[in-house]
Amino acid sequence: MAEVIYMPKLSDTMTEGVVAEWHKKVGDTVANGELLAEIETDKATMEFESFFDGTLLHIGVEKTKAAPVNAILAIIGAPGEDISSLLAGAPAVEDKVDTPVEVTPSAVPAALPTSTPVAAPVAKAAPVAISNDGGRTFASPLAKKLAEEKGIDINAVNGTGDGGRIVKRDVDHYVPYTPAVGSANYTSVAGTESFVDEPVSQMRKVIARRLSESLFTAPHFYLTVDVNMDNAIVARKTMNAKEGVKVSFNDMVVKAVALSLKQHPAINSSWLGDVIRRNHHVHIGVAVAVEDGLLVPVVRFADTKGLSQIGDEVKSFAQKAKDKKLQPSDWEGNTFTISNLGMFGIDSFTAIINSPDSCILAVGGISEVPVVKNGQVVPGNVMKLTLSCDHRVVDGASGASFLQTLKGYLENPVSMLV
Repeated sequence: MAEVIYMPKLSDTMTEGVVAEWHKKVGDTVANGELLAEIETDKATMEFESFFDGTLLHIGVEKTKAAPVNAILAIIGAPGEDISSLLAGAPAVEDKVDTPVEVTPSAVPAALPTSTPVAAPVAKAAPVAISNDGGRTFASPLAKKLAEEKGIDINAVNGTGDGGRIVKRDVDHYVPYTPAVGSANYTSVAGTESFVDEPVSQMRKVIARRLSESLFTAPHFYLTVDVNMDNAIVARKTMNAKEGVKVSFNDMVVKAVALSLKQHPAINSSWLGDVIRRNHHVHIGVAVAVEDGLLVPVVRFADTKGLSQIGDEVKSFAQKAKDKKLQPSDWEGNTFTISNLGMFGIDSFTAIINSPDSCILAVGGISEVPVVKNGQVVPGNVMKLTLSCDHRVVDGASGASFLQTLKGYLENPVSMLV
């Protein structure tokens, strides 16, 4: 008897999937556990294995096309078996050829600033084809296919893959080169309006939906505190003097937050509608910027881990995110989230809560500013922390008390090690 394989739900936010690659074609023999296809979600490109033995009788979602969760993905059965009754009434799938679906994976996207500045338009650099071996341009088969379908000269596309290889996202995001106004090659009349409409990726759709739900459902309020980082700078320098150790300020923040959460369970909580869940464990989501948005991999039981271990995990997550190798176990289960924009020169910002967490911490950069010590104005290194709180779960006094504990750990880093 033929068996139907449905589009799986590969992440908690997945509503549809895109077939990036089929590893079998109709008529091929398929074994249970054998790689059948690669499926792109809003968070990752994941390998999908067959559940059955038999012959691939039907492909329900062609390569580069999308289908909702539980749509017919494939049918496996005996050679020549009649499957017409299984296909009756099956909905058509949406053609996603023109949608950039080769997204980098994401934990629930979060930690975007509530006020995002709009960058001034900049001129795009003229494309430079990456080629060798006598001028042959290196591109994936899927990228070549999409370029042909869109009428794009593959040689005009900049490659961002390994070694400058052109991949699907490069074709999806390709914009024909337009000389900048005032340049020698600019031929349009000055003052002419122009724009480019970029298709919305799967990840960006989820970011828009989840952050809108969070901001417009959870009543946010914000608390900001200045932290003197003089001792933290000295402590970090001392720790990194040891061979093989590379501790970042972000690692110190993660550890300090984890220890503070153990003392303030109200902050380590979730609003679940009929109940408020007080988490006894501490799983900290660390926002990582990628091409299409933000991913939030989770450092589990962060309060039990040392600074070096936290740093190694965060570095590993960041690399896996860029390589699209994060798995659901990497991004699920956060009880608190940290977003750090200090490395981008941002002094302070407010972040949108990463549901179902009740709080998110926005971390700014360390700035050298005048501070008062013992009645004297002296140079000091200050970092601003802003806590976004869900007022359904956290009150102002609880949030302020948490920040004071966190401030104490960061201003006296030795206290995190005892």
